Amino acid sequence: MGRGLVSDIMTRDPIIIRPTSNLLDCAKKMVQKKVGSLLLVEKKRLVGFISNRDILWALIKKSQKELSSIKAIDISPKKIAKINPNNTIEEAFKKMKKLNFKKLPVIYENNLVGLITVKDILNFNPEFYPELEEFSRIREETNKLQRIKKRDEIIEGICEECGNYNILHKFNGMLVCETCKNSS
Repeated sequence: MGRGLVSDIMTRDPIIIRPTSNLLDCAKKMVQKKVGSLLLVEKKRLVGFISNRDILWALIKKSQKELSSIKAIDISPKKIAKINPNNTIEEAFKKMKKLNFKKLPVIYENNLVGLITVKDILNFNPEFYPELEEFSRIREETNKLQRIKKRDEIIEGICEECGNYNILHKFNGMLVCETCKNSS
């Protein structure tokens, strides 16, 4: 796997928002940036995070009008799992797996410097998920079999319908030329 560091593959400009932003603004930013969560940052310091699930929870519990008055920091978890940029990629992966998280903020000297996600790790080291490799291998073998099957379906010979020598296709259990296949 190598000795890659979190700093080698992390996203250096994660999507952030002020902790005092209301949930409506958070939702708009998530949709605009096509992300499922935002990091709450004040003066380069990570103070919380908010996910689309948090907003959905608030939407169910509160009225839509209240979404514009609830601040992101109000529903952010108090404890935040994070990782240092000098940790190895393997350490980050183990931490994500243990905590069942898909991403971790990267903190250096109390400042947010990036974000590492499972997707970052898998793009860099796909061997972390052997089943993904197996799935890829199965998909490739399936594609090969389909290509062989298509190649075997087209052969040259005498059409069982009209008796002419031509390229034949398997059709209704018979080997027929294109003309006979289309006239059926």
